[in-house]
Amino acid sequence: MPALTTTSYAILALLALQPWTTYQLAQQMERSLGWIWPRAVSRLYEEPKKLVAAGLATSRPAATGRRRSTVYSITPEGRSALAAWLAKPGAGPVLECEALVKIAYADQGTRDALLANLTALIDDTTAKLRFGEMIAQHYLDGLGPFQERLPYSGLMWKFLWDYHSTILRWARWAHAEVQAWPPDLSQLDVTAEFARIVSTASSPSAGP
Repeated sequence: MPALTTTSYAILALLALQPWTTYQLAQQMERSLGWIWPRAVSRLYEEPKKLVAAGLATSRPAATGRRRSTVYSITPEGRSALAAWLAKPGAGPVLECEALVKIAYADQGTRDALLANLTALIDDTTAKLRFGEMIAQHYLDGLGPFQERLPYSGLMWKFLWDYHSTILRWARWAHAEVQAWPPDLSQLDVTAEFARIVSTASSPSAGP
């Protein structure tokens, strides 16, 4: 059996909801997995075939109008494999953000470039939060797909909302900090500035 990855199981989870054509899978992955596991979208045409080869899914030819397509469905073996994978705790998040790499080494560029990166981050997260509001209203109006899964969707929606809200708050704060710096940072007591920044950070409250 071909080695299965997180991407394999993510697509298998979508197939557990209903059969999909390749085009429908692409749309649904962009809507859902694109936010938390974007590599699944880029491997759309490889992974379903791997699942079929492993006996975890089936495929059959179909047609939408004149366009030929393939419909993928999960098998009983696929549901068992998915359940076994879900039973194991997953790995934590790994942050990947090109803007932060540029911000981290902004001392090799210009202040204007640093501010531009922060502004772009503000704009990007603002747009994503607006999209999140639209998605939430769509479901509240009873118009979203898989309404019966709303408690689970709500968990994911809240995570993504809090995540992007945190990025937006930080980017706005960082933009204001950079603007307040003197033109020549050699005039700044960098240790004292770092200590001041650290003192503004709050520890998360104790959880259960």
